[in-house]
Amino acid sequence: MQSDVVLSAAHWAYLISVLVIIITMMFRANVVVPSVIGTLAVVTAMTGSPIQGFISIFSASFVAAQELFNIFLVITFMTALLNSLKRLEADVKMVAPFRKVMVNSTSSFLMIAAATYFISLFFWPTPAVPLVSAILLPAAIAAGLPPLVGAMVIAICGQGMALSSDYIIGVAPGISAKAAGVGADVAILADRALVLSWITGAVALTLAFLMMRRHFKPADSRLLDEWMRRAPDSTLDDVESQGTYDKAEIARGTAGNEHTAHSGLSAKEERYSRILAFITPLAFLAVIGIMVLPRFIPSLPVLRGGDAAGLVGGVAFMLMMVATCMAEGPRRMLDTCPDHMTDGFVFAFRAMGSVLPIAGFFFLGASEATSAILGTPLDKTPSLLFELISAGQHLIPDNHFLVAFGVLLVGVISGIDGSGFSGLPLTGTLASALSPVSGLEIETLAAVGQIGAIWTGGGTLIAWSSLIAVAGFARVHILDLVRALTVPVLAGMGISTICAVLVFG
Repeated sequence: MQSDVVLSAAHWAYLISVLVIIITMMFRANVVVPSVIGTLAVVTAMTGSPIQGFISIFSASFVAAQELFNIFLVITFMTALLNSLKRLEADVKMVAPFRKVMVNSTSSFLMIAAATYFISLFFWPTPAVPLVSAILLPAAIAAGLPPLVGAMVIAICGQGMALSSDYIIGVAPGISAKAAGVGADVAILADRALVLSWITGAVALTLAFLMMRRHFKPADSRLLDEWMRRAPDSTLDDVESQGTYDKAEIARGTAGNEHTAHSGLSAKEERYSRILAFITPLAFLAVIGIMVLPRFIPSLPVLRGGDAAGLVGGVAFMLMMVATCMAEGPRRMLDTCPDHMTDGFVFAFRAMGSVLPIAGFFFLGASEATSAILGTPLDKTPSLLFELISAGQHLIPDNHFLVAFGVLLVGVISGIDGSGFSGLPLTGTLASALSPVSGLEIETLAAVGQIGAIWTGGGTLIAWSSLIAVAGFARVHILDLVRALTVPVLAGMGISTICAVLVFG
């Protein structure tokens, strides 16, 4: 049925800008400039005032920063905690126990998967790649696991499963929920993204195991000697230069971050290191319990809105203080903690700062955000994307699977530039607009788009993403790794999208 919505110049400016941004993503280029130009064009067309258009370039990013600053704080606190743990090598000790059970190829496959997911869920894949590669991968290769398979497992569990749900830190679901206009229900979106990430990862890991099983070898120390003689892939530097902001920053963050199994700590520091390696994961497991248990025990209090992110950040800050006190002493802790915080802020803005103008543009698609950007009453502010979808409602297939796979495809396309997070404002806003006309829940569509964007650009299918770091540490060719991951990851995303429609609707 044809809609009665009359499209204005602002609608067409928004639609054309979205198409330009998608095409720019397909060419692997940074989309900040097209987003800023799009914001200028849309607001100028909407208000008839070029001056208001120029003002909106600032105000759109400012509104986005207000909406997303809690995410920056969580990244800051978690990065500060990680830096404090590295001082006593507690990060290494958190992973080392996995090494003891790596006696053959199959056990090594499973242990690398578990360790990578465990670390990446708490700290993103940034420390997981060098930690697992330096501590566990050599033991796995000596046990008969091919380096290419080890790299596949690290990418699937770190850049794929852990980052696409981002359940603990909450950056991805936070951006998706804000863009979709369901910020108060971010927990629902995060839960669904977590389940979909598990399905995608389980399928990808199973296919990777079955496809590569014939290459597994008996344990032999000579395999490790052969691997150590390999030179890192010489094409990595060339490919890395094609990456974009946030994921390229995370990839560079892992470079040169070598870990060794040999400790130079004193007996006292060694004891503190073991304590921190024990209490840090225990604290975050408790956080997970507080976040998850109310879903099963209704009498327990439920964390609303940004409370979950706040809890994660608060726990991280307190752990950082404890770790710094153990490493530096109470007096020096007062000076060192602010330094860790500064380093955390620097990393947060390097990794995520460019998302702000992109989010600012896509927020123009929803009337609530547009009202805040322009300072106009909500009832007099258009909802551009919703009205565009309504106008083209007769063109949208009346099939839940086609709509869900369409959002997944948009997510995949948005990840082609090598950035998993830059497409989330697009997929979130699109989910909000398509939900009323498709009958699928907003949280489900946003979670599907999030899976497509981050599994693609986060570092499993794109050679110029942070997959660079995985290939470099594993000493395998980046394009061989991409080819090996393509079928398992695409199959996993397809099956998880089907499950999203059948289970969540």
